[in-house]
This record gives sequence, structure tokens and C-alpha cells, in this order.
Amino acid sequence: MSAMLEKPELDVSRLPTYGFGHRSLMWWGTMGLMIIEGTVFALTLAAYFYLRSHSAHWPMNAAPPELLWSTANTVLLLLSLAPNHFAKRASERQDLRAVRLWLIVCLVFGLAFIGLRAMEFGSLNTRWDSQAYGSAVWMLMVMHTIHIVTDVFDTAVLTVLMFTGPLEGKRFVDVSENALYWVFVVLSWLPIYAAVYWVPRI
Repeated sequence: MSAMLEKPELDVSRLPTYGFGHRSLMWWGTMGLMIIEGTVFALTLAAYFYLRSHSAHWPMNAAPPELLWSTANTVLLLLSLAPNHFAKRASERQDLRAVRLWLIVCLVFGLAFIGLRAMEFGSLNTRWDSQAYGSAVWMLMVMHTIHIVTDVFDTAVLTVLMFTGPLEGKRFVDVSENALYWVFVVLSWLPIYAAVYWVPRI
């Protein structure tokens, strides 16, 4: 009778040690990071518009930032969503060859963006210490640039790992979550671009 009441042992040795999406701790960590950083962007934009509402002239003692480099960067960022999406899909299929290809393409896009961002800083027409307007603009730009540089560095590390190994399943999860974070970086830029480059022209 006691033998019949005993529960059979469960063999979990064949279960995967990683998962994609909400089944991954990395996904939850990435989501938490995006919420925190999105809040920081929102607070900085709120400070920007607060200053705007209390200023008779905007920008303060400065010409509006030039549009050339910022618009080129915006187009580049939006285009980068395509290879980023393909990298994410390939990682979830664990297609190593495709992951390698799309990571390289994403890395090229990221490096090109950093190069254009360097030109963009020179076209802001204000210094960070010139007045409150300059401080707010530079704060927004520097914060977003840090996100870009961080993600490009992460993409470079993942690209190297995909060529050198070890090629564990969790590495594909890392690629997927890196792609998710890049979407956040792109979408967070759009309100910053509108505030910094178009609000002064209204």
C-alpha cells in the first residue's frame, strides 16, 4: 500500500536551462532597466519643458540646433530596427550563421550612429554650461549617447562570443535581450529628437 502511495520521481535533466522572453531572468532584468532608464528620460524631458514654459525666448540666447546630422541619425536608427529584428529572430531559432551575420550588421549600424552623433554634438549651437537650456539639451544628448555606446559595446562582445564560443544556449538569449534593448534605445530617441530639434522651431 505504501509503495502505491509513493510519488514517482520526476526526471528534469532534459529540460532546457534557459528560455526566451518572459521565461528568462535576463528578460525581466532588461525590462526593469528599461523602465528605470525610461523614467530618467521622462524626468529630464519634463525639466526641459519646465524650463521652456518659464522662458520668454527658446532657446535661451542660442540658435536652434542644426537638423542635418540629427535627422540623418534618426533615419539611421529607424533603419537599424530591421537587422536588429532579424538578429532577434535568428537567436530565437538558434541559427548561429544568421545570428553572426545580423550581429555584424547591427554593429556596423551602431558604429555609424556613434560617428554621426559626434558630428551632432558640434551642431547643437550651445554649450552644456552656457545656460539652463544648454544644460538640459546636453543632459538629454549625453544620456542617450551613453545608452548607444553601452549597447554597441554589448553587441561587439556578443559578436565576438558568437565566433569564439562557448556557444551555450543562454548566449542566444543574450542576443535576443540585446535586440530588445536596442528597440528601447531607438524609441527613446524619438521624443528626445522632437524636443531638442523641433520644439525650438515652434
